[in-house]
Parts: sequence; C-alpha cells; structure tokens
Amino acid sequence: MRLISLLLAGGIAASLFSISVGAQAQTTYPTKPIRLVVPFGAGSVTDTLARIVGNKLGEAWSQPVIVDNRAGADGNIGTGYVASAERDGYTLLFGAASTNAVNPSLHRNLKFDAMRDFVPVINVASVPNVLVVHPSVPAKSVKGLIEILHKQRYAFASGGAGGSQHLSAELFMSMTKTEMLHVPYKGGSPALTDLLAGRVQMMFCNLPLCLPQIRAGKLVALGVTSAQRTPLLPDVPTIAEAGVPGYVVDGWFGLFAPTGTPDAIVRKLNAEVARILQEPEVRKQLLDQGAVPVAGSPDAFAKFVRSEHDRWAEVIRRANITVN
Repeated sequence: MRLISLLLAGGIAASLFSISVGAQAQTTYPTKPIRLVVPFGAGSVTDTLARIVGNKLGEAWSQPVIVDNRAGADGNIGTGYVASAERDGYTLLFGAASTNAVNPSLHRNLKFDAMRDFVPVINVASVPNVLVVHPSVPAKSVKGLIEILHKQRYAFASGGAGGSQHLSAELFMSMTKTEMLHVPYKGGSPALTDLLAGRVQMMFCNLPLCLPQIRAGKLVALGVTSAQRTPLLPDVPTIAEAGVPGYVVDGWFGLFAPTGTPDAIVRKLNAEVARILQEPEVRKQLLDQGAVPVAGSPDAFAKFVRSEHDRWAEVIRRANITVN
C-alpha cells in the first residue's frame, strides 16, 4: 500500500509539474526572437503571406519575427530544417499545401515525415488558382472548353510537376474525362510567359500571378478553383458552378511547429494569429494578394491537413505523377 501511495503521489506530482510548465510557457512565451522559416524564395506567395503575419506577430509580442527563406527541393529543404529544430516554439514553419500535404506522395526518400513531425498550428489563408486560356482559344466558358477538349488535345502549362497548377489540371481531367498535354516549367513566371505567347493554350494559374494579365485582357479567365468566387474576379464563376460539380482546389498556407512543441505555445500562437487575421488592415493585405483569411483551431487544421494529404495522394497515384 505504501508503494502504491508513493507511485500515486509521484504521478500527481508529475502531472502538476507538467501543468506548471505549460502554464509558464503560456505566460512567458516568447522571450526571444522567433524564426519563421519559409521553404520558398523571397517574393513568392508563401513569403509574402508569411511576412504579413510575421510582422504583425512581432509587433504584438514585442519580439522580432525573422523570416528565414530556405528554398529548394520543392520546399523540402526548409520543411526538413524545421522538422529537426528545437521543440520550443522559436523555430516555426510557414508551410503550404505542397510542403505539408502533397510532397509526401511525390518524394519517396524524404528525411522527415510531414504528417508525424509537425503540429499544425493554424490555417492562415487560402489562395485559388484560376483557369485561364489564351485569347486564341475559342472557348468562352468551362463547358465550352470541355467540349473542345473532348475533340482535341490542348497543352497546359504549370510551374512544375506535382505543384498546385499541375494537380489542379490533373483533377480537372479526371473529373471531366478529358486529356491534355502537360508542359512543366521551372516556376510559374516562365509558364505564364509561354502562355501569353500562345505556345501553350491554357493554365491553372495562381491568382496573384495572372490577375494583371486577366485585367489587361491578355488572358481569358474561365473559372476559379475555389469553392466560392473571389472578390478580385467577382464575375468569374467557380469551376464547380461553371460545369464541374464538386471540383474544388485551394492553395492553402498555414503555420506549423515541430512535433513536441508545448501545447500551451501552440494554443497561444493559434489565438494570436487568429486575432491578427481579424484586423481590417491584415485582411485587406491578404485579399490584395488574392488570399482569403481562414483561421480555426489547431485540431481543425490538423484534420484538414490529413484530408488534403489523403486526397492528393489518390490523385497522384491515379495520374502516376512522378518528380525527378
């Protein structure tokens, strides 16, 4: 009985210690600069959104939030760096659908597990792609394009195999029973250049990249990939309402911490970023980039990331997509 009493007392003490540490982390964090790793280059959509949120987070907590661009290997270099970082909340990942949901099915020899090695903190924003065609294409609607594709084969551009532009097209082909020729480029900008020149006929383009060309009349927007229309192109229907029911693809961006980061810190980060996303100035900055603020709890984000991982794994498997 004495042994049992000692064990119970030890367990209670350990629990109280854990609660005390968590409460202390909640109260004192952060006490030094936070490193926010962006696994893509400066000027990318991921980088722009990370700086908007990071600047506001630094102001709120009176601690610098340093954006650290670690680009390369489709985002795997920066993502892997955070996966092996200290679990103290001072090294975070500003990840994306590609890094935390798609890449695990494309790259077989990763030195980290995107599902196991990260705690999803908060879904920051979603950015749709927009289906655009060169003005020489006779289709003026999604249904019109599908009719043409059932008769002839068009070439579509993307910023690289396995990216959101490529996968948007693969899902479109699967749901419409059409076939197109994939022409991958080393980034969205050179893909857009060839589309404007008419060397390829169409593209599922990141909205911020193609918006100026759409407004200038150099490209024709047929539909957006999101579930709702974007306020930046209010007259352009979603692809789902334009003829492909159930079609939804959102490029999303969120904050992740290495697994093992104290839950109190994860919750504190979630609450503060959620508050920041409600600020009118921040919402305008995001919307100007074609991004829609999302927020939500860590648990909801974790469930969403898992569903995205499983969804794209199936698309990649069916299309037999591989990367070098």
